[in-house]
Amino acid sequence: MGKLRFAIALAAAKLSVIALKITKRNGTNFPGVVAIRICPDFLKYINRPEKIIAVTGTNGKTTVSNLLRDVLAQAGKTVLNNGLGSNIASGIATCLISGVNIFNVEKYKAAVLEVDERSALRIFPYVKPDWMIVTNLSRDSIMRNAHPEYIRKILEDNIPPETKLILNADDLLSAGIAPKNERVYFGIEKMEGDAQESVNLINDMQICPRCHTKLKYEYVRYSSIGKAYCPNCDFRSPEYDYAAYNVDVRSMYMDIRTGDESEHFSLMNEGTFNIYNQVTVITAMHELGYSLSEIKGFMSKVDIVKTRYNVTECGDKTVTMLLSKDKNAYAGSRVFEYIASQPGDKEVILMMNCLGDVKHWSENTCWLYDCDFEFLNGHGIKHIIVTGPREKDYKLRLLMAGVPEDIISACETETDAPGLLRLFENDNIYILYGTDSIALAGKVKAGVIAAIGEEGTK
Repeated sequence: MGKLRFAIALAAAKLSVIALKITKRNGTNFPGVVAIRICPDFLKYINRPEKIIAVTGTNGKTTVSNLLRDVLAQAGKTVLNNGLGSNIASGIATCLISGVNIFNVEKYKAAVLEVDERSALRIFPYVKPDWMIVTNLSRDSIMRNAHPEYIRKILEDNIPPETKLILNADDLLSAGIAPKNERVYFGIEKMEGDAQESVNLINDMQICPRCHTKLKYEYVRYSSIGKAYCPNCDFRSPEYDYAAYNVDVRSMYMDIRTGDESEHFSLMNEGTFNIYNQVTVITAMHELGYSLSEIKGFMSKVDIVKTRYNVTECGDKTVTMLLSKDKNAYAGSRVFEYIASQPGDKEVILMMNCLGDVKHWSENTCWLYDCDFEFLNGHGIKHIIVTGPREKDYKLRLLMAGVPEDIISACETETDAPGLLRLFENDNIYILYGTDSIALAGKVKAGVIAAIGEEGTK
């Protein structure tokens, strides 16, 4: 009965794919929804590639998953990937449906699957990855994810014991996950600007998990990311199997060392988040059997997806689009810190809004007070435009961070924001947007470019 139900589900899902194409609808996980509704244990029966790499974590999993897919393509490998779809159970099902024919015969030998952390309990009983990357674990949407240790427990309870883990040694919240599993660690050695005390509002790893003494840091990059040790017992950050060192964001280079092998790499982006993403991909590729020199060649031909980081030069002005996960204080702080570190005069458009925003949801304001808006006070930032359904909440938080009221403008409709720009000479304009407002951000960018063009004709 189970296999018959599965066959019906697979046929219905395949038909739904055809229907979506005919009607020109973009139902990224709809075929999987259909399949699981007909056959709840659909993932148990569908055939899948021989080798599977899963990518999970609070931040960076989409970037790492897409980069890994693209780098493998440069290596001549075509892999099944859910880069355009959902990372929950129905999205994984949709991806696997695209990887088989109507007779459930698989068409791919390998897959790179982005997996939502909370969906692990519905996916990993059936889809057992050979490798699993955990980029980091940090605070996310409070309503959905509660606390990072809650998410860690979900992963620990569901990661298959045979899965080899690829972990960030600089993130103690995820570095000790599933301690019985085979693992390798990556990290970044001390960088210029690292401190010994965290200055961020979020720091969820301050106490030794063994003896409850306050941890100390050889260096801390942000929040609890860095190399920690306990002054009272032998607890400390793991040693690196893959180490990035000599990281120089001015010359845009870094070195990677693993065992007796080392190589010089160009940085894809100067943001610390994206340096970690790049080191993660290099580690995964080496674990797949490629040498560092081969990986260097592959990576020289790929880039971070343009919907997450995009720079456009417009005369004497620069327009930068930066994805900043909505309702995620941790990601917002990293983006703010990155903007603060950049040279020149700047204007910032804040539109990190959930399009399904409900004004009475308390979490839609509480995350603002975990996020380091203080980075937007000074640092060459001469004008900030707050927009969307949370414009007044953004403005209040900026005022509490000490930002002068006369450099804050507000509008509820995002596409009105370009008309409020002050367009300084050699201006650097940053558009910050959430994960579900990528298309809207594109319209705002078009409006910014049009406003620059109009200013230039005056």
